[in-house]
Amino acid sequence: MEKTKAYDIIIKPVLTEKTYTMMQEGKYTFKVAPDSTKPEIKEAIEILFNVKVEKVTVMNVKAKPKRLGKSEGYRSGWKKAIVKLSEGYVIKELQGNL
Repeated sequence: MEKTKAYDIIIKPVLTEKTYTMMQEGKYTFKVAPDSTKPEIKEAIEILFNVKVEKVTVMNVKAKPKRLGKSEGYRSGWKKAIVKLSEGYVIKELQGNL
């Protein structure tokens, strides 16, 4: 896989309080392309961050209904991947202030 293809699969990291606590266990969360598969996500993470991936868990986040006054609509749904790294590997770019 080329590096440009890997950038198309991994859209951005998800950084919340919960994901920061998961990072201490070696689990990192990413927003990924809706048509990506587990093997593609694993390969993309290994190429982009130069780490060894042990496990990939994928889930679809449903669109939420939102309303502003009379206007009604939906917040867009997206695909989330939780990546568990092998022992001893860390993604330093996402560690931040841990």
